[in-house]
Amino acid sequence: MLHGHRTWIFDNKPVILSTATVGGPFEAKGNIADDFDLLHEDLWLGEDSYEKAHKVLFEEAYFKAIEKANVEKEKIQFIISGDLINQITPSSFAARTLSTPYLGIFGACSTSMEGLALGAHIVNYGSANYLLTGAASHNTAVEKQFRYPTEYGGQKPPTAQWTVTGAGVALLSNNGVGPRVTSATIGRVVDIGFSDPFNMGGAMAPAAVDTIEAHFRDMQIDASYYDLIVTGDLGHIGREVSLDLMHKHGITLEESKYLDCGLLIYREDQPVLSGGSGAACSATVVYGHILNRMRKGEFNRILVVATGALLSPLSYQQNETIPCIAHAVSIESGG
Repeated sequence: MLHGHRTWIFDNKPVILSTATVGGPFEAKGNIADDFDLLHEDLWLGEDSYEKAHKVLFEEAYFKAIEKANVEKEKIQFIISGDLINQITPSSFAARTLSTPYLGIFGACSTSMEGLALGAHIVNYGSANYLLTGAASHNTAVEKQFRYPTEYGGQKPPTAQWTVTGAGVALLSNNGVGPRVTSATIGRVVDIGFSDPFNMGGAMAPAAVDTIEAHFRDMQIDASYYDLIVTGDLGHIGREVSLDLMHKHGITLEESKYLDCGLLIYREDQPVLSGGSGAACSATVVYGHILNRMRKGEFNRILVVATGALLSPLSYQQNETIPCIAHAVSIESGG
């Protein structure tokens, strides 16, 4: 049901039956390593290219989520997923492995919540009993495409962020026990004229605030409704910009109840500059660390606002500015 201008209310509250997260060697040294289901010792994952390794991250997360839910693979009716590589190739090739009806999406780093919103909508209206949705990224594959190959050794400015190697997926169902998806606010494209691909946080912050403001307006609530609001992935720069913008827009938010996935995934002493990023950032942090905390009873209501910069190598080469988007999904603890 549409509520307000941009928000879906899910009356049947689809259940997140299980989640699974996979990470790389840098994530294994990070702040939330214990929340990953599987961690790898190298970036190759036994493959002969980073892009093929990227595909394996998806496959491992899919099969782990199915195993944890104790559901037969044949019962999965749809996969909704995306990534950052050319024509979302890792997502499509991983879906080929599962041989399951597939919807490929691109929302850059907002893909995790775009997929969760669409998946919840499908399950809520009885169009699927079991659905997998997720997002993934691979540091070396993504850096090679959007910036410079790591072998180049180019120095980055302090506003830059570190692309997460990992995959995070959720298995949605119309019944069962687990956290429940209650609503989703769909983002609109916001472009404030930034063109620097090394300052994604600053570029994406206005889109995050726009969606948060729309969610509160559509739902006729304020920030106090939630135990936690988590963005992904603004990093240090973007989080500060978003806090400033929310203050200017009259949104009152306790800073202790506002976290960012890009600041949660790594330790302060890891060389990630402004924080983590990549399609896997919000996917792994939310589907691992945040939902683990919810299952332990730390949170009853959370709002996840995944942000994405919708640039491409082509748009950058043509001196385009960076359009950004953010999708918000509310998740509540359930029996």
